[in-house]
Amino acid sequence: MSRRFLFLALWVGLVGYAFLLAPPDQPDTLALIQDLSLGNWSRINPLVVALFNLMGVWPLLYSSLVIVDGRSQSFPAWPFAAASFAVGAFALLPYLVLRRPSQTFSGPLTWQLRLLDSRWLGALGVIAVLALGSYGIGGDWADFVNQWQTSRFIHVMSLDFLLLCLLVPALLGDDMARRGASRWFWLTAAVPMLGLALYIGLRPPLVSGETAAGPEGSLEAS
Repeated sequence: MSRRFLFLALWVGLVGYAFLLAPPDQPDTLALIQDLSLGNWSRINPLVVALFNLMGVWPLLYSSLVIVDGRSQSFPAWPFAAASFAVGAFALLPYLVLRRPSQTFSGPLTWQLRLLDSRWLGALGVIAVLALGSYGIGGDWADFVNQWQTSRFIHVMSLDFLLLCLLVPALLGDDMARRGASRWFWLTAAVPMLGLALYIGLRPPLVSGETAAGPEGSLEAS
């Protein structure tokens, strides 16, 4: 119950902060989002471009945890995973509030689960994170700080990114347990975003119709 209360408090705080305390919305926000979505990046700070695109990678990585985890829940997980592509942690936090810890997996591996369980997904995540990080790091940091202070879109998107970094352990422990993964995989949680991509690419695969429980399968969820 304490975990659920924490996630609920985080979600309420995030929503309240985004709408009441974050910097005001700017008149050019819609045009900025359109340009970012359509690839018109020539006049946009590379840091903003990288952040925006990384926010599209996060939901894909989280889906590889959430959809599998959802098999043991009393409600479907896919609506939360799908909504996270649009609103990030605003959609994932309610899932964390509602879910119950589960360290087992049973049932058939559908093609969707096989896709999300693929090591190639982790490899693509690593490539995307490194490529976008390399592109963005050369951007104008002073301009980014100014936009963070004055633009609700940039401000909330940045906080959303940081929160997604911090929420990884909330699902990582159970995912490790149902696969019988080594405790060393906990180290991936210390590397923001890239660590989760590495974990997905290196973790033991799920086993169809069985419970993955190796010698370390009794790990508690974080």
